[in-house]
Amino acid sequence: MLERLQKILAKSTSLSRRAAEEAIKNGFVSVNGHVVTKLGTKADAIRDKITVSGKIARPVRYNIYIAFNKPRNTIVSKSDPEGRPTIWNRLSTEMKESLNSAGRLDFDSEGLILLTNDGDMINKITHPSGKVSKTYLVKTSGIPDESGLKALKEGIVLEDGKTQPAAVKIIRKTEKNATLEISIREGRNREVRRMFARIGCPVTKLRRISIGTIRLGSLKPGAWRYLAKQEIFNLRKLF
Repeated sequence: MLERLQKILAKSTSLSRRAAEEAIKNGFVSVNGHVVTKLGTKADAIRDKITVSGKIARPVRYNIYIAFNKPRNTIVSKSDPEGRPTIWNRLSTEMKESLNSAGRLDFDSEGLILLTNDGDMINKITHPSGKVSKTYLVKTSGIPDESGLKALKEGIVLEDGKTQPAAVKIIRKTEKNATLEISIREGRNREVRRMFARIGCPVTKLRRISIGTIRLGSLKPGAWRYLAKQEIFNLRKLF
């Protein structure tokens, strides 16, 4: 979120707004290594490195909500002993240090991830009570028949127990595969993949397109955006 530089400094240092303006005009403030002297300059307190007389201006803690489109073949963990790429390689160090993901996606899955420093929000989204639905576009090898779709909708017995009922519909199909939309309220490990495997139609591609009221939309793989205030408000109404 872009804010006037003097406002950021007033919130993250001991400087008053007027003292911050003087520091800017006198060339004591840098943004990403470049000296700034124009008072109208805006910056992002999270993404940008802001210094005053060489000292980093640490932003005050406030809640941040980000929608990120996880690419395939990346992990959500902040580090990996196998050396696989993580989503955090595409984000700033500040974000990696201050944000966490509200749920995960497998290495070979893609789509919407919510990143935030709001621990309460993370708990509400990932809680086993399942108040927040997650919707996926799934491509399968083979086409689910009526009995398979019925099983998905009513719940399937997996190794770790029966799944909650899912909302599922076929979007399109060919002679050999199908694309379906499925919404679930749980977050078990590889749950959607295991559900389809159980009915004999293994998943070949999986993309999460929404979490509650938050939609992936046209966000490109590896890109991110801040959630709008109305989006956050609508999501909280689900809890």
